[in-house]
Amino acid sequence: MRHAVAAFAALLFAAPAAGAEIDNVKSLDLEVRGRIAEHCAMGSIGDMDFGDIMRPGLAATAQLQLDCNIPFTMSIKARNGGFAHAQMPMGQGPYAGTLPYSIGVRMPIRRPQPATLSKEFESRQLLSGAAFSTNEGIATEGMTLAINLGAASGEAGLLAGNYSETIIITVTPN
Repeated sequence: MRHAVAAFAALLFAAPAAGAEIDNVKSLDLEVRGRIAEHCAMGSIGDMDFGDIMRPGLAATAQLQLDCNIPFTMSIKARNGGFAHAQMPMGQGPYAGTLPYSIGVRMPIRRPQPATLSKEFESRQLLSGAAFSTNEGIATEGMTLAINLGAASGEAGLLAGNYSETIIITVTPN
């Protein structure tokens, strides 16, 4: 019985304090917060080996991971502006030393409605670099790169040897 009286007395002293705090409240401002971390990154792909580039109509595609939850600008730059011969990129005699190509970029984006952004560039354009923006869109479902080899400009075709190109793709948040 003694314990019950003590518990009842403690309850009486606690109840008015809590009740007094609530009695005067007429409105309540409740601030809620959350955050989504911004990120914009690409995966990587292996090198593309076309083998014998004398065969006409060569093309290759690759899926690339791309996850940018903020609008961004993509820049594409080429080191040579074409597949360049390792020793003689200017060619020799009637033989060309550079093989042009085109590169296509295709990516699903949201603005907030789903859309597909597609761009295509010729290799010569990429010497000075090309860039495009997602125009307030975000890309979270990857992208497809497509490279199509062109025809040699030399009257006798391409000079025999090894050819290569380095393409640099950069994403920069807007």
